[in-house]
Amino acid sequence: MRALADQISDIDSMSIYGRVSGVRGLMIEASGPIHAMSVGARVTVETGARPIPCEVVGFAGDQALLMPFAGLEGVRRGCKALVSLAPAAVRPSAGWLGRVVNALGEPIDGKGPLPQGGDPMPFRADPPAAHTRRRVGAPLDLGVRTLNTFLTCCRGQRMGIFAGSGVGKSVLLSMIARNVEADVSVIGLIGERGREVQEFLQEDLGEEGLARSVVVVATSDEPALMRKQAAYLTLSIAEYFRDLDQQVMLMMDSVTRFAMAQREIGLSAGEPPTAKGYTPTVFSELPRLLERAGPGPREGAITAIFTVLVDGDDHNEPVADAVRGILDGHIVMERAIAERGRYPAINVLKSVSRTMPRSADPEYWPVIQRAKRILATYADMEELIRLGAYRQGSSAEVDEAIRLQPALEAFLGQRKDENVKIRDGYDGLARILEEAGDPG
Repeated sequence: MRALADQISDIDSMSIYGRVSGVRGLMIEASGPIHAMSVGARVTVETGARPIPCEVVGFAGDQALLMPFAGLEGVRRGCKALVSLAPAAVRPSAGWLGRVVNALGEPIDGKGPLPQGGDPMPFRADPPAAHTRRRVGAPLDLGVRTLNTFLTCCRGQRMGIFAGSGVGKSVLLSMIARNVEADVSVIGLIGERGREVQEFLQEDLGEEGLARSVVVVATSDEPALMRKQAAYLTLSIAEYFRDLDQQVMLMMDSVTRFAMAQREIGLSAGEPPTAKGYTPTVFSELPRLLERAGPGPREGAITAIFTVLVDGDDHNEPVADAVRGILDGHIVMERAIAERGRYPAINVLKSVSRTMPRSADPEYWPVIQRAKRILATYADMEELIRLGAYRQGSSAEVDEAIRLQPALEAFLGQRKDENVKIRDGYDGLARILEEAGDPG
């Protein structure tokens, strides 16, 4: 009853509306009561055939610039633009677990209406104040051997997966979603291929994984504002469960498509393009989005994994560079590793968890350091070894690296349906290094 009463109170007591005066590219221009149209306000354009929800993204002279959440078919000059005075928010509840929603929080899985919660969660919430946040918690078991061992993640940490297209980001996310030790998973598929959504839900996530998850979907054919809104909704749902003092695993695929959607919106609103065509608001919106994840002021925390689609396999392109500077670590996946058949194709030497070494088991930290030294030695000499230019016996360190490389390569690989605990990963790495003597 409380939820129903709150929703009734959100209904506008009066109708305020303007009129569509023009359409420019992706934008609808509206005239009328500009004083009632603040940036971020919701406006519904009534076309006669179907209402088109929009958001105010800017102003040009005496015109409000509206970005639609749907296509522009049916919009004409003179259409009524009805202004909503209610704040843009969503009311998630525990009944959303196991459900798939769109960027507006509407069910798209055919399972009926969603039960609404009592407290509204704004789409664009501010991150918790820095001085109120708790520190990251204990190490979190992700179920992926390479991540657990070499890139240990803590509760409340934010990590990025950086990779080109087709290298295995989505598969790695699905492994984490099934195996992670968390109370709730919130998964945002931003700009995802439409044909892959059901594949992800049924094969990658599975019934068991979906039962403790909320999935937000905005496919690549949807308008830019829907793709951007899906990212905000993903964080809002995660914040709801975090405020219930639960441990939340948030996964978003991908931040790059969120940035591309913001670029489309910014260019349509008249912003100047900067690095690779990205507008200035892209680099101001990224930290506002990513900083919402992390430890909360109470017991709950949002541990986040964001994927970044690097343009042309360039890991220093603008979005990747900006995201890497915000997050608490980066997981680099390389096409060359995938091409030789090792999955997940993680380059351990180029990846960093900023909670290491504190997050690693002190007993096994010397083992991890030594394994990384061996991997680095082999990487430095790999070209000479493959060409046959290295002579065995020239260096004891290189000989050891050559001898252990097959076992380490097998250790770094993992089947999609395999779940490896943190302790098992440590023990397996220690057994490999025992072949070369004392790991300390």
